Amino acid sequence: MLYCLMDGHARTSTELSVVADVSPSTASVHLSRLKRAHLVRVLAQGKHHFYSLEGPDVASALEGLSVLAGDSRNKFVPSTPSRLRAARTCYDHMAGTAGVSLHDRFKALGWLSGGSNGSDNSYDITSGGTKAFEALGIDIKAARTLRRRFACACLDWSERRPHIGGALGAALLRVALKRKWVIQDLDSRALGVTSLGRREMLTRFGLQV
Repeated sequence: MLYCLMDGHARTSTELSVVADVSPSTASVHLSRLKRAHLVRVLAQGKHHFYSLEGPDVASALEGLSVLAGDSRNKFVPSTPSRLRAARTCYDHMAGTAGVSLHDRFKALGWLSGGSNGSDNSYDITSGGTKAFEALGIDIKAARTLRRRFACACLDWSERRPHIGGALGAALLRVALKRKWVIQDLDSRALGVTSLGRREMLTRFGLQV
């Protein structure tokens, strides 16, 4: 049920019971425990209760657990469905091959400072990065005021390398959706990169997705 909520959408306990293949009463018991553990939040609208992840930190933990659940002793061979591996949401930011490629390209362009080595996986942006992201329509000052990390390396479940999380990652996904660079599936975490998105990423970032 938690992984179902990784696409950032809220769902009812009945919908989540179908996902988990359990009875609605069993799902309600589990959701109550998840709420007490601060893993989900609930919004009541009329007679319906909608559940969503408590926040981006929960999503990052789930993504990390997906990596740990794999067999790290063997050479990594991705088994993720191709559509999810190509591009998907990780709560409110972009993951998959597209998300990792954007992360790597922004690092190569010198737009991100800091790194993902050691215990601190936080990023900041350079003056060049600030100009580039603002040119995309991202309000950097507003992103810095949010009660969450500004930018961080989020270990990607399918690629086993980082994509960009935090407020900056969320802002990038909003831009990509608004400009129709990517289109989100209604019933999964998959993102479809449009032909316009491929052209824009090549023109703006020199990146082939």
